[in-house]
Amino acid sequence: MSSSEADIDSSPVSGQPDGAAVAERAQAQVLAGEVRRHRKDRGLSLESLSALSGVSRSMISKIERAEAVPSTTVLSRLAEALGVTFSRLMAAPTEREILVIPADQQPILRDGQSGFLRRCISPVLPGRGIDWVLNTVPPGGGSGRFVGHKRGVSEYIYVLDGRLKAHVGDRTVILEKGDSLYFEADAEHAFENVGEGECQYFLVIDASRIR
Repeated sequence: MSSSEADIDSSPVSGQPDGAAVAERAQAQVLAGEVRRHRKDRGLSLESLSALSGVSRSMISKIERAEAVPSTTVLSRLAEALGVTFSRLMAAPTEREILVIPADQQPILRDGQSGFLRRCISPVLPGRGIDWVLNTVPPGGGSGRFVGHKRGVSEYIYVLDGRLKAHVGDRTVILEKGDSLYFEADAEHAFENVGEGECQYFLVIDASRIR
């Protein structure tokens, strides 16, 4: 691995209000079950998934026991190694075609180190390769670096508020409020809040061409 575990992993956020702490524990349980289920469905041992993802065996084991909440970078590595969307690991799939997802039931992943918050607002439907996410980045914060997806995966971004710097491969662009961005996501990519206030942006990950 190019980074230490301390650089890429985070533990459950402490000091949260009771309601938030309960919600985070519940999300950790769902995430644990989905990572374990997808790993076993693909016949992968912990060692095999570690080798494919670059995430240590001990960290994967902790995630599957709901003893650790992975950073967005770690979860993206696991999703890519398992061949599923990010949201697929954060919620169990449903077969319903018309689905209302109340705000308090939308899976949320909070990176305790950076404050980066990822809210999954698209339903997890079998056979679909679309993730729709609302990301919130505190001033000076960032998403961490995401590994490149398989060729054919595209990403779309729309900045709701603030100022966002996007790194895609060896290119960097600055997005202002109202700007949008499209890119082929098979290169490493990362996002930073370079404004004075909080930055919010929609992210759509389209993997439908490869599923």
